[in-house]
Amino acid sequence: MSRYIVGLTGGIGSGKSTVADLFVAHGAQLVDTDAIAHELTAPNGAAMPALIAEFGADIAGSTGALDRAAMRRRVFSDPSARGRLEAVLHPLIRTLSAARCQAANSPYVILAVPLLVESGNYRERCDRVVVVDCPESLQVERVMARNGMVREEVLAIMAAQATRAQRLAVADDVVVNDDGRDRIVRQVAELHQKYLLLSAEKVKAGC
Repeated sequence: MSRYIVGLTGGIGSGKSTVADLFVAHGAQLVDTDAIAHELTAPNGAAMPALIAEFGADIAGSTGALDRAAMRRRVFSDPSARGRLEAVLHPLIRTLSAARCQAANSPYVILAVPLLVESGNYRERCDRVVVVDCPESLQVERVMARNGMVREEVLAIMAAQATRAQRLAVADDVVVNDDGRDRIVRQVAELHQKYLLLSAEKVKAGC
């Protein structure tokens, strides 16, 4: 039987991690593609030999992990670099995330994919998609405060992501994160109950 999979996404600074943690607190298992990417590019990570072969040894830091700052510079200076990086990482991330979703033992799985809209077949792997949403001005403020970036840097990252409208267009459910923690706690609690029912219906249908 395939697991009931809820895809979780949202733009930078929307509050995806906070929402994911709230679902985990309700008992859902989390499969986080960002965490998998970090695992693959850690010292002795499974992706590192291929990345070094593709880009050269200087993209690895002293520990053997991916030097993310060096890789960011490479991506911004070389238009082809992003595609080459994704060609190495994305198949590995898809394979690992699929295996972990199927190995989960919670009624439903939260599959957190920051670039779900942009990244090909993740949408079709999900039974349902929940988008964490807030005004773009709030995204900018949060990321500037959290990461110490200037406004132009944050806007450049946002420009490389799907638009707010594109994310909302694929959403089955939306968590609005523009008014403090209490509001998102209530929304996640309601969605948790909904996903328990939907996952039970899938089990009953034998899907």
